Amino acid sequence: MDDRFTVSSRAESPRARRVAFFGGSFDPPHRGHVAVARAALQALALDQVIFAPVALQPLKMHGPASGASFADRVEMTRLAIRGEARFSVSLADSPNPTGRPNYSVETLTQLRAALGPHDQLFLMLGADAFRLLPRWHRAPELLTLAGLIVVARPGEDLSDPGRYLPAGWTLAGQADENANPDVNGYRVFSASGAKSSLQWLPGLQFEVSATRLRESIHGSADPAQDLLDPAVLDYIHTHGLYR
Repeated sequence: MDDRFTVSSRAESPRARRVAFFGGSFDPPHRGHVAVARAALQALALDQVIFAPVALQPLKMHGPASGASFADRVEMTRLAIRGEARFSVSLADSPNPTGRPNYSVETLTQLRAALGPHDQLFLMLGADAFRLLPRWHRAPELLTLAGLIVVARPGEDLSDPGRYLPAGWTLAGQADENANPDVNGYRVFSASGAKSSLQWLPGLQFEVSATRLRESIHGSADPAQDLLDPAVLDYIHTHGLYR
Protein backbone atom coordinates (compact mmCIF):
# COMPACT_ATOMS: atom_id res chain seq x y z
CA MET A 1 0.00 0.00 0.00
CA ASP A 2 1.23 3.50 -0.80
CA ASP A 3 2.21 4.98 2.57
CA ARG A 4 1.01 8.38 1.42
CA PHE A 5 -2.54 7.12 1.94
CA THR A 6 -4.04 6.23 5.30
CA VAL A 7 -6.80 3.77 4.51
CA SER A 8 -8.63 1.55 7.00
CA SER A 9 -7.05 -1.88 6.97
CA ARG A 10 -8.90 -4.94 5.78
CA ALA A 11 -8.81 -6.34 9.31
CA GLU A 12 -10.67 -3.26 10.56
CA SER A 13 -13.18 -3.36 7.71
CA PRO A 14 -13.69 -6.85 6.21
CA ARG A 15 -16.45 -5.65 3.89
CA ALA A 16 -16.04 -3.50 0.80
CA ARG A 17 -15.26 0.07 1.83
CA ARG A 18 -16.57 3.39 0.51
CA VAL A 19 -13.75 5.94 0.47
CA ALA A 20 -13.91 9.57 -0.67
CA PHE A 21 -10.86 11.56 -1.75
CA PHE A 22 -11.22 15.25 -0.87
CA GLY A 23 -8.44 17.30 -2.44
CA GLY A 24 -8.03 21.05 -2.25
CA SER A 25 -5.86 23.97 -1.23
CA PHE A 26 -7.13 24.00 2.39
CA ASP A 27 -5.60 27.46 2.66
CA PRO A 28 -6.71 27.47 5.43
CA PRO A 29 -8.93 24.45 6.21
CA HIS A 30 -12.14 25.82 7.74
CA ARG A 31 -15.32 24.58 9.37
CA GLY A 32 -17.05 24.45 5.99
CA HIS A 33 -14.59 21.84 4.70
CA VAL A 34 -15.20 19.65 7.73
CA ALA A 35 -18.96 20.17 7.64
CA VAL A 36 -19.38 19.12 4.01
CA ALA A 37 -17.18 16.08 4.60
CA ARG A 38 -19.38 15.10 7.54
CA ALA A 39 -22.49 15.61 5.44
CA ALA A 40 -21.12 13.41 2.65
CA LEU A 41 -20.00 10.79 5.15
CA GLN A 42 -23.50 10.51 6.56
CA ALA A 43 -25.56 10.94 3.38
CA LEU A 44 -23.54 8.46 1.34
CA ALA A 45 -22.59 5.99 4.10
CA LEU A 46 -18.88 6.55 3.54
CA ASP A 47 -16.31 4.69 5.59
CA GLN A 48 -13.59 7.28 5.18
CA VAL A 49 -12.85 10.75 3.82
CA ILE A 50 -9.23 11.41 2.86
CA PHE A 51 -8.27 15.10 2.98
CA ALA A 52 -5.40 15.85 0.59
CA PRO A 53 -3.89 19.35 0.58
CA VAL A 54 -2.52 19.94 -2.92
CA ALA A 55 0.87 21.51 -3.51
CA LEU A 56 0.18 22.94 -6.96
CA GLN A 57 -3.20 22.85 -8.68
CA PRO A 58 -2.95 22.76 -12.49
CA LEU A 59 -5.82 25.23 -12.93
CA LYS A 60 -4.49 27.52 -10.18
CA MET A 61 -0.81 27.67 -10.98
CA HIS A 62 -0.36 31.01 -9.24
CA GLY A 63 -1.68 30.78 -5.70
CA PRO A 64 -2.32 33.76 -3.41
CA ALA A 65 0.77 35.73 -2.39
CA SER A 66 -0.37 35.43 1.23
CA GLY A 67 -1.01 31.69 1.03
CA ALA A 68 0.48 29.23 3.51
CA SER A 69 3.14 26.67 2.62
CA PHE A 70 2.21 23.09 1.83
CA ALA A 71 3.66 21.92 5.17
CA ASP A 72 1.61 24.49 7.08
CA ARG A 73 -1.56 23.55 5.22
CA VAL A 74 -1.00 19.88 6.02
CA GLU A 75 -0.54 20.62 9.73
CA MET A 76 -3.61 22.88 9.82
CA THR A 77 -5.67 20.19 8.11
CA ARG A 78 -4.54 17.64 10.70
CA LEU A 79 -5.69 20.03 13.42
CA ALA A 80 -9.00 20.73 11.69
CA ILE A 81 -9.98 17.05 11.52
CA ARG A 82 -8.49 15.85 14.78
CA GLY A 83 -10.87 13.62 16.69
CA GLU A 84 -12.73 12.59 13.53
CA ALA A 85 -12.21 8.83 13.44
CA ARG A 86 -13.15 8.45 9.76
CA PHE A 87 -11.14 11.41 8.45
CA SER A 88 -7.47 11.23 7.53
CA VAL A 89 -4.84 13.42 5.86
CA SER A 90 -2.90 12.29 2.79
CA LEU A 91 0.45 13.56 1.51
CA ALA A 92 -0.28 12.16 -1.95
CA ASP A 93 -0.31 15.64 -3.49
CA SER A 94 3.00 16.76 -1.96
CA PRO A 95 5.22 19.15 -3.94
CA ASN A 96 6.80 17.55 -6.99
CA PRO A 97 10.62 18.04 -7.02
CA THR A 98 10.38 18.99 -10.71
CA GLY A 99 7.78 21.68 -10.04
CA ARG A 100 5.20 19.72 -12.00
CA PRO A 101 1.55 20.25 -10.97
CA ASN A 102 -0.38 17.64 -9.01
CA TYR A 103 -2.85 15.86 -11.27
CA SER A 104 -5.90 14.22 -9.67
CA VAL A 105 -5.97 11.40 -12.23
CA GLU A 106 -2.48 10.29 -11.16
CA THR A 107 -3.27 10.54 -7.45
CA LEU A 108 -6.53 8.61 -7.85
CA THR A 109 -4.73 5.90 -9.83
CA GLN A 110 -2.37 5.40 -6.88
CA LEU A 111 -5.22 5.42 -4.37
CA ARG A 112 -7.24 2.98 -6.45
CA ALA A 113 -4.26 0.59 -6.37
CA ALA A 114 -4.05 0.95 -2.57
CA LEU A 115 -7.68 -0.13 -2.13
CA GLY A 116 -9.19 -3.57 -2.44
CA PRO A 117 -10.76 -4.66 -5.75
CA HIS A 118 -14.30 -4.34 -4.38
CA ASP A 119 -13.82 -1.06 -2.51
CA GLN A 120 -15.61 1.97 -3.92
CA LEU A 121 -13.68 5.18 -4.51
CA PHE A 122 -15.21 8.64 -4.85
CA LEU A 123 -13.79 12.04 -5.77
CA MET A 124 -15.39 14.79 -3.69
CA LEU A 125 -15.33 18.31 -5.13
CA GLY A 126 -17.24 21.57 -5.07
CA ALA A 127 -19.71 22.55 -7.77
CA ASP A 128 -17.34 25.23 -9.06
CA ALA A 129 -14.60 22.63 -9.62
CA PHE A 130 -17.12 20.24 -11.17
CA ARG A 131 -18.04 22.81 -13.81
CA LEU A 132 -14.37 22.90 -14.83
CA LEU A 133 -14.02 19.12 -14.91
CA PRO A 134 -13.69 18.82 -18.72
CA ARG A 135 -10.55 20.99 -18.46
CA TRP A 136 -8.86 18.67 -15.96
CA HIS A 137 -5.83 16.65 -17.04
CA ARG A 138 -6.97 13.35 -18.65
CA ALA A 139 -10.49 14.15 -17.50
CA PRO A 140 -12.26 11.21 -19.20
CA GLU A 141 -10.14 8.79 -17.14
CA LEU A 142 -11.26 10.23 -13.82
CA LEU A 143 -14.64 8.54 -13.88
CA THR A 144 -13.08 5.16 -14.60
CA LEU A 145 -11.25 5.52 -11.28
CA ALA A 146 -13.87 7.10 -9.02
CA GLY A 147 -17.46 8.17 -8.78
CA LEU A 148 -18.11 11.88 -8.24
CA ILE A 149 -19.51 13.52 -5.12
CA VAL A 150 -20.35 17.13 -5.92
CA VAL A 151 -20.99 19.46 -3.00
CA ALA A 152 -23.24 22.44 -3.67
CA ARG A 153 -22.86 25.88 -2.22
CA PRO A 154 -25.96 27.88 -1.23
CA GLY A 155 -28.10 28.86 -4.21
CA GLU A 156 -26.24 26.75 -6.75
CA ASP A 157 -28.27 24.96 -9.39
CA LEU A 158 -27.27 21.83 -11.24
CA SER A 159 -30.33 21.30 -13.40
CA ASP A 160 -28.23 19.85 -16.22
CA PRO A 161 -25.20 18.11 -14.66
CA GLY A 162 -24.53 16.07 -17.78
CA ARG A 163 -23.17 19.10 -19.61
CA TYR A 164 -20.19 19.25 -17.24
CA LEU A 165 -19.09 15.64 -17.66
CA PRO A 166 -15.80 14.88 -19.42
CA ALA A 167 -15.85 14.00 -23.12
CA GLY A 168 -17.27 10.57 -23.82
CA TRP A 169 -19.38 10.35 -20.65
CA THR A 170 -23.17 10.60 -20.57
CA LEU A 171 -25.71 10.98 -17.79
CA ALA A 172 -28.17 8.08 -17.90
CA GLY A 173 -30.90 8.87 -15.40
CA GLN A 174 -31.36 8.76 -11.67
CA ALA A 175 -29.62 6.17 -9.54
CA ASP A 176 -31.29 3.69 -7.20
CA GLU A 177 -34.67 5.00 -6.10
CA ASN A 178 -33.94 3.72 -2.59
CA ALA A 179 -30.98 6.08 -2.19
CA ASN A 180 -30.92 8.86 0.40
CA PRO A 181 -33.62 11.40 -0.59
CA ASP A 182 -31.24 14.23 0.36
CA VAL A 183 -28.85 13.18 -2.42
CA ASN A 184 -29.42 13.51 -6.16
CA GLY A 185 -27.79 10.38 -7.55
CA TYR A 186 -27.16 9.69 -11.24
CA ARG A 187 -25.79 6.81 -13.27
CA VAL A 188 -23.04 7.74 -15.70
CA PHE A 189 -21.80 5.75 -18.70
CA SER A 190 -18.93 6.14 -21.13
CA ALA A 191 -19.07 5.54 -24.87
CA SER A 192 -17.08 2.33 -24.30
CA GLY A 193 -19.61 1.04 -21.77
CA ALA A 194 -17.75 1.90 -18.56
CA LYS A 195 -19.96 2.77 -15.58
CA SER A 196 -19.60 5.39 -12.89
CA SER A 197 -21.78 7.60 -10.69
CA LEU A 198 -22.49 11.21 -9.84
CA GLN A 199 -23.86 12.15 -6.42
CA TRP A 200 -25.02 15.74 -5.98
CA LEU A 201 -25.39 17.04 -2.41
CA PRO A 202 -27.55 20.17 -2.66
CA GLY A 203 -28.21 23.00 -0.27
CA LEU A 204 -25.30 22.72 2.13
CA GLN A 205 -25.21 26.11 3.81
CA PHE A 206 -21.49 26.74 4.07
CA GLU A 207 -20.54 29.69 1.89
CA VAL A 208 -16.95 30.60 2.76
CA SER A 209 -14.59 32.72 0.69
CA ALA A 210 -11.03 31.61 1.41
CA THR A 211 -9.69 34.97 0.27
CA ARG A 212 -11.94 36.93 2.61
CA LEU A 213 -11.22 34.48 5.39
CA ARG A 214 -7.46 34.99 5.04
CA GLU A 215 -7.97 38.75 5.02
CA SER A 216 -10.06 38.66 8.19
CA ILE A 217 -7.77 36.51 10.30
CA HIS A 218 -5.69 39.36 11.69
CA GLY A 219 -8.49 41.93 11.80
CA SER A 220 -9.45 43.57 15.07
CA ALA A 221 -12.83 41.81 15.24
CA ASP A 222 -11.28 38.54 13.99
CA PRO A 223 -14.49 37.10 12.42
CA ALA A 224 -12.40 34.06 11.46
CA GLN A 225 -13.05 32.73 14.95
CA ASP A 226 -16.47 31.57 13.77
CA LEU A 227 -15.08 29.83 10.68
CA LEU A 228 -11.89 28.23 11.93
CA ASP A 229 -11.26 25.58 14.54
CA PRO A 230 -9.57 27.27 17.53
CA ALA A 231 -6.52 25.03 17.12
CA VAL A 232 -6.18 26.08 13.48
CA LEU A 233 -6.55 29.76 14.34
CA ASP A 234 -3.94 29.41 17.09
CA TYR A 235 -1.55 27.73 14.62
CA ILE A 236 -2.03 30.63 12.19
CA HIS A 237 -1.27 33.25 14.82
CA THR A 238 1.65 31.29 16.27
CA HIS A 239 3.29 30.89 12.86
CA GLY A 240 2.41 34.37 11.59
CA LEU A 241 0.50 33.10 8.55
CA TYR A 242 -1.58 35.26 6.17
CA ARG A 243 -0.10 38.60 7.19
